[in-house]
Amino acid sequence: MRLHNISLNNLRRRKGRAAFLVIGLLIGVTTAVTLITLTRVMEADMGKKMDELGANIVIVPKSHNLALNFGGMQVSGIALDVKPLHTADLDKIRGIKNKENLSIVSPKLFAVLPLQGTDVFLAGVNFAEELRLKKWWRLASPAATANMTSHQNGGTMMAHADRASGKAAFDLKDSLRSNDLLAGAEAARLLQLKEGAVVNIKGEKFTLRAILEETGSQDDALLFADLLAVQKVSGRKGELSLIEVAAFCSTCPISDMVQQLGDALPGTKATAIKQAVEARMETVRHFRRFSLGISGVVLFIGSLIVFTTMMGSVNERTKEIGIFRAIGFRKKHIVQIILLEAFLIGLAAGLLGYALGIGFAWLTLPYFLTSPGMGVAFNYGMVAMATGLSIFLSLAASTYPALRAAQMDPTEALRAI
Repeated sequence: MRLHNISLNNLRRRKGRAAFLVIGLLIGVTTAVTLITLTRVMEADMGKKMDELGANIVIVPKSHNLALNFGGMQVSGIALDVKPLHTADLDKIRGIKNKENLSIVSPKLFAVLPLQGTDVFLAGVNFAEELRLKKWWRLASPAATANMTSHQNGGTMMAHADRASGKAAFDLKDSLRSNDLLAGAEAARLLQLKEGAVVNIKGEKFTLRAILEETGSQDDALLFADLLAVQKVSGRKGELSLIEVAAFCSTCPISDMVQQLGDALPGTKATAIKQAVEARMETVRHFRRFSLGISGVVLFIGSLIVFTTMMGSVNERTKEIGIFRAIGFRKKHIVQIILLEAFLIGLAAGLLGYALGIGFAWLTLPYFLTSPGMGVAFNYGMVAMATGLSIFLSLAASTYPALRAAQMDPTEALRAI
């Protein structure tokens, strides 16, 4: 009779004990697979949200401020040696070592220009890059626009229903022209602008293409126009006020990139806006550590169950082992029989644990994430990890009982018959 037949027959004869061993490991493997899968999906979702957060690095001209004091009281300040950014700097940014991590590079030029007898803040942007950068921008619905202009003394009034009905400004990315304008909600209200209005800025005519919904940021008070057009009307050809870069993701070396940007543009200051993102990632890392800790405890308990059960099985099989030794089975054969049983138990627990773990992760995922498009996918690497871990723990927990069985004295075992 071959050794594997002996192991299989023993598992068949002791189905209850075998099932108990499988369940002991199964609980641990299922817990580990569920928590690790949830953590991975949460990290992927966090990385996706990071890529959509907008600018994570802001590049501005470096300046040296001189504060003037009189009698211990500061009366004014002077910015010295301020060198503006230029459009040529964009190529230097795209040439840094980690250029593959650059998602969006959005240059801006701010200018204060007269419009309808009032000085307005005009932001020159690259519309395609700016709308990619600020995917949260939405267009105010016609009803909300009319409501804003009819209540100019009462502040901006935009109903929640109107906010929800606004279309994404990103949809205009490919249709905006060089003489188009986008207006922030506050700027449109103060200037009493409506969609389609034609305005004259220093001899250049611009058409208001759309009004943005209120965002609660400085964007509400700005008019947005094409960068080249703003450079022309402001007489600042080629100049830039700042450059926003979207490059922060879960795997991006943000500190290295800031250093590289500073080296590429010596007269500038690159700052990473990462505190909020890092706080979220730290939360996910805490959950990952918690998951690994819980999984380790449950797997350890499962291993103890296998160990104690195998020890009990060895004690119960004293007669059987004695007969095997008496008819010529060597010590290594006894060890192989018991470890083969442990291997089969670990294999079954690993495969079933992965299936159950993925199932539980799929059922509980909606309670952890609200983002659409994120799901649990079959992962061959996770299958191998779960199965390998289960087999290893089963074999490790069965090694001592197998060695103890192999050391039994055949005469003592036969005397017990």
